[in-house]
Amino acid sequence: MFPYQGIIQGIEQLMAQEIPFLLRLSEEQVSNHQQRTIKMLVGHLIDSASNNHQRFVRLQYAPRCGHSMPDTEMGMLVFPDYTQDNDLWLQLQDYQHEDWQTLVQLLLYYNRHICHLIRAIDTTKRANYWLDYTGNRVTLDDMVHGYLAHLQLHLQQIHELIK
Repeated sequence: MFPYQGIIQGIEQLMAQEIPFLLRLSEEQVSNHQQRTIKMLVGHLIDSASNNHQRFVRLQYAPRCGHSMPDTEMGMLVFPDYTQDNDLWLQLQDYQHEDWQTLVQLLLYYNRHICHLIRAIDTTKRANYWLDYTGNRVTLDDMVHGYLAHLQLHLQQIHELIK
């Protein structure tokens, strides 16, 4: 069996369940909270899809990647670390003032593409890795498995904010 079938099904189920829920939320609900608004959380999930999309693709053609190694070295890629700069990413993209319907649709369609991309992964490349900003080795396999958990975490936070 394809090793990522459960991940794909999980993403598809989350999108089928959560997109209608998100689309029913009012502008007031998605814009008014103390720290991160629901718009910002959805924006963060879009950023995650965008960054992971690049990593999923690039890790299939470079056997290893490292943040601290020169990007001119043969076969090496440097991924920007957006983990420490999440708030800056949210601010620069101004998700707070983006049209809510557009954000939700972008989340849906980006995740549909992520599922398509995961289906196409060359499973012989699962051990290809990069070094994150702390120097930890993160394999393509780790990233694919972590993606669903990350989606679930932030969608659960949105439900908690609505309560």
